[in-house]
Amino acid sequence: MTKENKGRVIVFILSLFVYLGLTSFTDLQEIITGVIVAIIVSLLVGKFLLSTESKGNAFKRFFYGIAYFFKFLWEMAKANLHVAYLVIHPQVPIKPGIVKIKTNLKDDTALTVLANSITLTPGTLTVDINPAEQELYIHWIDVISTDKEECSREIAGRFEKLLMEVFE
Repeated sequence: MTKENKGRVIVFILSLFVYLGLTSFTDLQEIITGVIVAIIVSLLVGKFLLSTESKGNAFKRFFYGIAYFFKFLWEMAKANLHVAYLVIHPQVPIKPGIVKIKTNLKDDTALTVLANSITLTPGTLTVDINPAEQELYIHWIDVISTDKEECSREIAGRFEKLLMEVFE
């Protein structure tokens, strides 16, 4: 099976599950509509999903993807509590700034997922990515250090190991 067709199959399955999850699929019409919508979406955008050939064991990568998802939820919950503390604190003890972090991720998709994970975590925002140098510029609401290594461990380190297993 070609890379484009694999992408289309994956998009079809995901689109169908999302559609059925958002609707009441007790009616046959809803299921047929879901299949038709999933076919159209997979034909239009399925070829863009996979940008590289498969690397490594798919089951292992899937397991690490699930582990990453739960790690991301945990880190997001911790960051929400930290930002809530900063907002509620009478002196608002924030120290905002932009820091540069270094990552070991080389794959464009992995860098994009890392940047999005950082942005979706409250208190941090990815401002720029330099893929040639594997660096990200992050706006951080509460800068703990300006040392690149320490910032990299604090911001990207929590996601990087799992993303490396998934994408590289």
